[in-house]
Amino acid sequence: MRSISNVAPVILSVLIVFLGVFVFVDSRAQAQSAGDGVAPQISNISFTNTNSTTTVVTWETDENADSLVNYGIDKSYGIVRDAMPDKKKHKLILNGIEPSTVYHFRVVSADEYGNQALSGDYTFISKDNKDIPSIKNLPKEEQLNVQKSINAIEQLQTEAGVRAVVSALGETARRVLEPPVISGVPNVSDIESDSAVITWITDHESNSIVECVSEYDPSQGAANYEGPSVIRQGNFDERVKEHTVHVVGFRPGTQYHCRVISEDDAGLRGISRELKLTTKAILAEILSFRVLKIEEDAATLNWRTSVPAAGAVEYMDTKTKETKTAGSPDFASSHTVRIAGLRLGARYQAVVRAENALGEKTASKPLSFTTVKDTAPPLISKVSNDSTLYPSAEAKVQTIVTWATDESSFCQFYFREGLNPSVEPTGLGEEKEPRTAHVQVVVEFLPSTVYQFWVECRDRVNNKIQSENFVLFTPNKEKSIIDIILENFQGTFGWVENIGK
Repeated sequence: MRSISNVAPVILSVLIVFLGVFVFVDSRAQAQSAGDGVAPQISNISFTNTNSTTTVVTWETDENADSLVNYGIDKSYGIVRDAMPDKKKHKLILNGIEPSTVYHFRVVSADEYGNQALSGDYTFISKDNKDIPSIKNLPKEEQLNVQKSINAIEQLQTEAGVRAVVSALGETARRVLEPPVISGVPNVSDIESDSAVITWITDHESNSIVECVSEYDPSQGAANYEGPSVIRQGNFDERVKEHTVHVVGFRPGTQYHCRVISEDDAGLRGISRELKLTTKAILAEILSFRVLKIEEDAATLNWRTSVPAAGAVEYMDTKTKETKTAGSPDFASSHTVRIAGLRLGARYQAVVRAENALGEKTASKPLSFTTVKDTAPPLISKVSNDSTLYPSAEAKVQTIVTWATDESSFCQFYFREGLNPSVEPTGLGEEKEPRTAHVQVVVEFLPSTVYQFWVECRDRVNNKIQSENFVLFTPNKEKSIIDIILENFQGTFGWVENIGK
């Protein structure tokens, strides 16, 4: 049997432990009883949709408490929490929500003693994407990404930031997107002398631009669309799949190399293959078609054209129906044609047919005439002269005078020195053979002198005509070094002029 002296220390130890536990439990109970034991009262719950992916929830409590929001698309709430129980007005931001979606939420607040208050169930509808119509066709996840990107871009404040985003968007667009695809070869229609209509189709909406140039370097294999002569027209701001551009400002009768360009909203461009078009030339309008002269077996006809053109007269004997053509392939605006081999007293019908540089033809109204006995003199035209001074002791002048007649004629050249009509003219003899092209070489003229000249012509039946008077100046005689020295001495010493007398 143990002695009391051995048991006493054990009992004392147990009592000490028991008392310690009692004191700890009592002190915790006292701390619990120090709070009011009442949970905070929640009021004024509200929400605000700041954009399609963010909502702000606010509420108030009657005492300081922490902040917590349970939320979700059903009553299985998620959580957003601010754990500090130090406020009566509460505000939590719900990020990453989906646009145009009904959300349930409740708010929770607990004070520093752990007394917790829980609201009832509330709902809100998140903001939609109505300001971006095309986003509605995207998957939900893509819609969120787009909306987040737009929200971030709207926060940009500097030009450098905007340029950085534009550059990144361009790179992404080139990597992800395809440029507009132009179907086939563009169609060209309604070609006029200064305009044409060009149409084409693309696989998605884009703008409509046409570029044309007339210069083309075959060695390069393509036209240069960067020069100052480029015609660039179109509808730069439209977005369509079916494109039509009415191009104006072309030159008549000119070939152009053209291409079409369609650029979409991402800045991606579709460019067509090169096409060619040739504008219409301006038709040669025939003006003042008339008979200048009628002979026994010939007739001289004249007309003008609005643009340089080749022209021919198609004439028909109205009795025999024999048809012939006379004219010139040269391009000119004024035309004179003499048709020979006609029958005396016969009636003829003539039509002018003109052809412009592109071979486009026009015809005049018919003109009728009847050959009669020739009483009309030749027609003199194209009178010209050219003088040459030949250096020699006598300083001779040679002058060549040329002219034309509309029928074979005999012509004689006349001239006088000076302009006095009372001075008797000099004639150089009549031509021996009739012709239509005439040349007279004159060696009688003196240097540095004014002459007046004319020609007289007669046809084979002796119908005579005199041309108008023409004036020419012969070249100056070049002075020798001796002449120049003598002139200088004469100006200084008057007696020099008597040398040799």
